[in-house]
Amino acid sequence: MKLGAFSMSLAVKDIHKSKAFYENLGFKVFAGEIEKNYLILKNGNSLIGLFQGMFENNILTFNPGWDENAKQLEEFDDVRTIQKHLKKEGVQLESEVDETTSGKGSFVVMDPDGNAILIDQHV
Repeated sequence: MKLGAFSMSLAVKDIHKSKAFYENLGFKVFAGEIEKNYLILKNGNSLIGLFQGMFENNILTFNPGWDENAKQLEEFDDVRTIQKHLKKEGVQLESEVDETTSGKGSFVVMDPDGNAILIDQHV
């Protein structure tokens, strides 16, 4: 199963302080808008999303169809295919993508320790 680019989406209290902290670790702003309370930072192949006031806990995020530069991959497993596989394996989903659609879509699953995993396809 190909899950695509991986990033950690962090729920931050002060996006300006968090931005400065991660820039000190060598991350650079890659995407997002600080005025809208979200930024995506990159260091090599590592991606971190900073989100202020959008969700309570940190989220593991995978983007089917994208590489770590947000470039579309030629071959990837569609979010609906991944969802069907997990459902077949008995994994409980917190939210689902409509399997009658195509293109963009997302769903959420929780790991055994309560960590949210967002499978978020943008293509």
